[in-house]
Amino acid sequence: MYDLIIRDANLIDGTGASARRADLAVVGDRIAEIGHIAPSLGHRVIEAAGLTLSPGFVDIHSHSDYHLLLQPTADSAVRQGVTLEIGGNCGYAAAPIWGPWLEERTATYRNLYGLDHAWQAVADYFARLEATGISENFGLLIGHNTLRGSAMGGANRPPSSQELEAMIEGARQGMAEGALGLSTGLVYAPACFSRPDELAMIAAAVREAGGILTCHMRSEGDGLIEAIDEIIGVAEKAEIPLQISHLKTSGERNWPKLHEALRRIEEARARGLDVSCDRYPYTASNTGLQAVLPDWALEGGQRDRTERLGNPAARARITQELTTHYPPDYWSRLMISEVTREENRRYEGLRVAEAAKLAETQPVHFVLDLLLAEQMQVDAIFFTMCEENLEAILAQPYAMIGSDSGCRGHEGPLSHGRPHPRTFGTFPRVLGHFVRERRLLDLPTAIRKMTWDPCRKLGILDRGHLQPGCAADLVLFDSATVSDRATYEAPLQYPTGIHHVFVNGVPVVESGEHTGARPGRVVRRA
Repeated sequence: MYDLIIRDANLIDGTGASARRADLAVVGDRIAEIGHIAPSLGHRVIEAAGLTLSPGFVDIHSHSDYHLLLQPTADSAVRQGVTLEIGGNCGYAAAPIWGPWLEERTATYRNLYGLDHAWQAVADYFARLEATGISENFGLLIGHNTLRGSAMGGANRPPSSQELEAMIEGARQGMAEGALGLSTGLVYAPACFSRPDELAMIAAAVREAGGILTCHMRSEGDGLIEAIDEIIGVAEKAEIPLQISHLKTSGERNWPKLHEALRRIEEARARGLDVSCDRYPYTASNTGLQAVLPDWALEGGQRDRTERLGNPAARARITQELTTHYPPDYWSRLMISEVTREENRRYEGLRVAEAAKLAETQPVHFVLDLLLAEQMQVDAIFFTMCEENLEAILAQPYAMIGSDSGCRGHEGPLSHGRPHPRTFGTFPRVLGHFVRERRLLDLPTAIRKMTWDPCRKLGILDRGHLQPGCAADLVLFDSATVSDRATYEAPLQYPTGIHHVFVNGVPVVESGEHTGARPGRVVRRA
């Protein structure tokens, strides 16, 4: 007898192969059989009636490290069909962490959410996730920014030999405890103060343990081509597989650079470098508002950065640089997404230019005032990309799908603000808009980009495709109706068309609703 049989499904196995009508049987947490299966052999039988059955979706670029401890049911993810998230991206990871960054993160999450930060090592963080119980599977990348901040704070200088060794040893230990690779965010502090040799040495240690390197590059706009050359050079020097995070061309003057960016990637692939990329299916990005500040203003810890905004001389210099660097209409392309203080919630959902008028000040002064009042804890959405380039990136055979978001829900501490709609809509948007409506991708190709491609890149060989013996991470959806509903104005909306989601053989979503089950596991490097 089988625990579950899904009958008469339009089965897409995740490898890119065409769909076929088939039944699938599950025993425990594994796929037991695919083919024609007598329904009398199942303790439970779901009649798919032509619905599409695929592997659960894999979010190769997420930021749920802390979110899963606050929203362990991962509602916004699993209701999209996501069964595995990869966290620790853009250089920021929950572990390993120690020293000044541990102190800073402990204070931040205690003050904002009352969260107890009782871990330092990857193994301890994984134990905390498992003790909490989560609804999806989760894998972790080690964060270069977190390593650097832990070893040397926010210092704007090369590391000493002892500091570099501490970073390398932290990466080695994290890999030994099950991390999947290393990520960096070279546009963010403190990694923005690092040079390629530093990153290459840490990456080489990760490569020895079988990991990959992912990168939010030093520039995705004016310095895009130079940034691609830099990170490809690091990966070739370290001889490590490379994943370029959320590939984009930011700023209208940089939109024409896409062809050259893709050419650089393809030349590296032709030389033998395992380089691929991921992208979310939207033309606006989302990050901290402090990203608009010059690098020098981000030196030091959070207190240093905040106090700098209150220093008249430093503030005057920042104001002058922002006024020179950004044209006046730039502030109409930034939306305040989330703040922490109640008196500032009136700005959520407003463009910076609109919010500045409400505050009766100039946009640059508004930005600095808000960052100071919020102790730098401000999220913003940046409308800087074009649809034509987005489609060109998604169509590349080496491009995968990632939300670049952390899981949320309609209730609890992560139900506030105006998060980017990618949080609730990334994977259904690919299936509905770009497959069914735009016909940019066929359905098997889109599924491959969301399942087997990321698992294969990460070395997770028992997930991401449908065959006997693989983990029973499954999503049953209606390809004719699946659609995202989240918008920039009203982002807290679950998608339609996702009928059932199974994580390790356990139903987490039934008839579009979360069951409350928490069968997720930590996915460690084999």
